[in-house]
Amino acid sequence: MTGLSIAHDTTVVRVTANGSISLPAAIRRRWGVGRVAVIDRGDLAVVRAVPDDPVDYYRGRFAGRGPDTDVLRARDRADEIKAERAKARRTGQ
Repeated sequence: MTGLSIAHDTTVVRVTANGSISLPAAIRRRWGVGRVAVIDRGDLAVVRAVPDDPVDYYRGRFAGRGPDTDVLRARDRADEIKAERAKARRTGQ
């Protein structure tokens, strides 16, 4: 089922016996990077593009005042609740 699309922005790829995956060419071209970070979120893995020159990539992106920490904590908690509910639905708990 390599390359099976299950939603507008979701693609299912096969994990090889040694644990490798291949990112579809369209994603590699759009991201324009040669490396990715895989972030373990417990019940899901997030694949994020890693820029070749992170200092240049992030230069000037955080010049303004960022969001309030209370807002960030509220967003994180809402994301956690959503993930917990999704996991409960999948596992039937």
